[in-house]
Amino acid sequence: MGSDAISQEGVNRGSLPRGDGRENPPSLTELRRRIAAVPGRGESATARRGGLGAGRRTEALPVPAALAPLLPDGGLAKGSVVAYTGASSLLAGLLAAVTEDGGHAAVVGMPRLGLLAAVEMGAQLRRLAVIADPGPDPVEVAAVLLDGLDLVVLGLGGGAVPPARGRVIAARARAKGATLVVADGRWPGASLQLDARIAGYAGLGRGRGRLRSLGVTVEVRGKTGPPRHGRLDLCPNAGRVEWVLREKPARTVEAIDTQEAVS
Repeated sequence: MGSDAISQEGVNRGSLPRGDGRENPPSLTELRRRIAAVPGRGESATARRGGLGAGRRTEALPVPAALAPLLPDGGLAKGSVVAYTGASSLLAGLLAAVTEDGGHAAVVGMPRLGLLAAVEMGAQLRRLAVIADPGPDPVEVAAVLLDGLDLVVLGLGGGAVPPARGRVIAARARAKGATLVVADGRWPGASLQLDARIAGYAGLGRGRGRLRSLGVTVEVRGKTGPPRHGRLDLCPNAGRVEWVLREKPARTVEAIDTQEAVS
């Protein structure tokens, strides 16, 4: 299974070259230009997705099949904001599921996210933009990307978004039918909270052996109803790695400590 930190050469990179060989964070104007050039997106994106108007069943982005039974809509609801904590491996799985299905996604402010692992799960890098350094306002960068992409994963670097601004961005996501997943920070009012914690490894002996699988316990909390939790294992299968649901979804009223974020 792939490393969580790899070179991003060849990926749709979101930085602009500087004369000294380093890279500047992308300007908002440049981002808007690139978003408008994404095939099948832009102004027609909402119509293509079918919108989220009243009286319509909530549409959802695809997720790894093993995760779907834990989620209220069987996927990540389009037009929603999801607060994510814990192991980054499942974030890679979300990106893989969306881009493999033909959707477009972006990662903002998370330079150590394992893109090699995402590829091994089926991610299509030609549909994935990576903005490792979004500059001083990563939230605004993510807001621009919501205009034309299906999924935006935003790393806040331990910061917090004020409630008023969070509501504005959430309204933008709803209007565009895009999904925002916020990691490594606090976003008040998220419609869903998703926590993934490393539960163990299989295949390693006393200092030797090959890693055969990675186990993750997942807890899902919505705004209503008790949380759901289950155990997912990441296992190799026919040249790729896949998530497998090892424990059936369960509901519990006991809170699980989510303070420790592992990757």
